Amino acid sequence: VQLQASGGGLVQAGGSLRLSCASSGVNVNRYRWGWFRQAPEKEREFVAAISRSGDNTDYAHSVKDRFTISRDNAKYTVYLQMNGLKPEDTAVYFCAAQRTVSSEYTSPRPNEYDWWGQGTLVTVSS
Repeated sequence: VQLQASGGGLVQAGGSLRLSCASSGVNVNRYRWGWFRQAPEKEREFVAAISRSGDNTDYAHSVKDRFTISRDNAKYTVYLQMNGLKPEDTAVYFCAAQRTVSSEYTSPRPNEYDWWGQGTLVTVSS
C-alpha cells in the first residue's frame, strides 16, 4: 500500500486547508484511516480517524469542531478539511491506513496503523 499526502501549505490564522491522502489503488473499502501530525521537537499526535464504513469518526479534542475527516472510496482518497486554523496547528501531517475486518472501529494510536504516507507540511502564521 502506498499513500500520498498532499494539500499542505502556508495559511494565515483563521484560514482553511484541505489535505488529501491518495492510496495506490488497493481496495480502500477494507481499510480504516487516520491523520496524525508532528510539530518540531514534539511527538507524533493523533488528529482524526475514520472507520472502514465511514460512519464512525473520531477527533482529537484540540481539533474537534474545526477539522473534518472524510473518505471517497471511488477515488481511493481520504480528506482532512481544516477550518479555523491556529498557529498551534503548524506541523507535518501524516495519513495512515490499516486493513480491518471491523466496519466501525477507529483508533487514535499510531501503532495500530501499518501504512503511512510521507507527510505534508502545514504552516499557520499568526
